[in-house]
Amino acid sequence: MNKDQIFEFFRRLAETNPSPETELEYGNVYQLLVAVTLSAQATDVGVNKATRALFAKVKTPAEMLELGEEGLKQHIKTIGLFNSKAKNVIAMAEILVREHGGEVPADRDLLTALPGVGRKTANVVLNCAFGAETFAVDTHIFRVGNRTGLAKGKTPLAVEKQLEKKVPQPFRVGSHHWMILHGRYVCKARSPECWRCEVVDLCGFRGKILEKGAKPATKPATRGAGARKAKEKKA
Repeated sequence: MNKDQIFEFFRRLAETNPSPETELEYGNVYQLLVAVTLSAQATDVGVNKATRALFAKVKTPAEMLELGEEGLKQHIKTIGLFNSKAKNVIAMAEILVREHGGEVPADRDLLTALPGVGRKTANVVLNCAFGAETFAVDTHIFRVGNRTGLAKGKTPLAVEKQLEKKVPQPFRVGSHHWMILHGRYVCKARSPECWRCEVVDLCGFRGKILEKGAKPATKPATRGAGARKAKEKKA
């Protein structure tokens, strides 16, 4: 896509959804950090079901420490990898209390130094809580970026760098939300619903499905081999 097409791509998505937000439920910055950490290799729906009761009790890192690892596990046991996630969340709370006065730092390096927090998680927190122009590349954004031609890359970091370079104002803060939602509900991995896509004419994907129920002309791409090899241990 050229500059004009990229601007039009986001203009249309913004017109459809002027105020995009994460679908994770939270009440403050700390709860957002916990929710995003728990969402690695899990769905937002599943995380929300687990955290509603948890967040009614726990609103601060100190309260998380009072709950303890075993207590946390009881709340999140329906989420994948809940044992390791519980260990990380408790260790994270200890560091936040000891080194940051119980506050979540608005700094990527400090965030990624926390247990269980990788670049993607840090980018989500910085964007959603602090309004930073960050691009949290998950599976959906990786697919949409490569499939449409908007931001091609063999790894999530490569796609992120392309987005940092190409996404124009005034769309930089909301862009990763629009791409996630578009990938989740329209530009799906196996059967992209191109017949109802508002940016279909700007998309470079050769296997467009222009009629409901039709099969793609070519097999839709999901994650590239390079992305699989580069899969991070931390979200």
